[in-house]
Amino acid sequence: MTLPMFPDAAPVLPDIRPARRIKGTAPLLLAALGGDFPTEAVASLAIGFDGVEGDYHAGPTRKSGGREPWYPRGTEIRNERQLSIVTADELALAARDMGIERIEPGWIGANLVIEGIPLLSMLPPRTQLFFEGGVTLRIDGDNAPCRIAGAQIARNFPDMDETRLALSFVSAAKRRRGVVAWVEKPGVISAGEAVTARIWEQWVYPGA
Repeated sequence: MTLPMFPDAAPVLPDIRPARRIKGTAPLLLAALGGDFPTEAVASLAIGFDGVEGDYHAGPTRKSGGREPWYPRGTEIRNERQLSIVTADELALAARDMGIERIEPGWIGANLVIEGIPLLSMLPPRTQLFFEGGVTLRIDGDNAPCRIAGAQIARNFPDMDETRLALSFVSAAKRRRGVVAWVEKPGVISAGEAVTARIWEQWVYPGA
């Protein structure tokens, strides 16, 4: 048996940021209960292990699409996109860059609007969101903007060029479209509820 070879000196480790917690609130909750992805405001969200009960994106699995080019389109995969979470300040910046007055969270299928957590879209994968009512969500990662959501926004501005506006969302909302999450612990989230983000240790993997 050949033993593995080890370098004489230990590799230089990257800068490691300690774990921390940030507190915020969830002033607006939304659900897609009409058979399509746009959402409407609700007073509470009943959360099961499959996501928001009755929501368009609920389920233990989903079909792969353009975000997963390594699979044939329509392949059944784990649903890590059970909930969409955004923040109003990032959407305002995206709207500014698109040349429109606003982007409503429901137009792009958001389930939660969170306040008080800066740079929400930059929260790293694995971050946990602990809601005071007992629900825990686990962030998979940032939600890459697409022209399908952009087209939904454009429908609300009929005096503007629909194609141009839809495409502009892709660049204007990059790293501003919030995050997607899956359910770690189910329960009920009420509008205005406090939430704590638990961010794990962070580092940038340096490669070989």
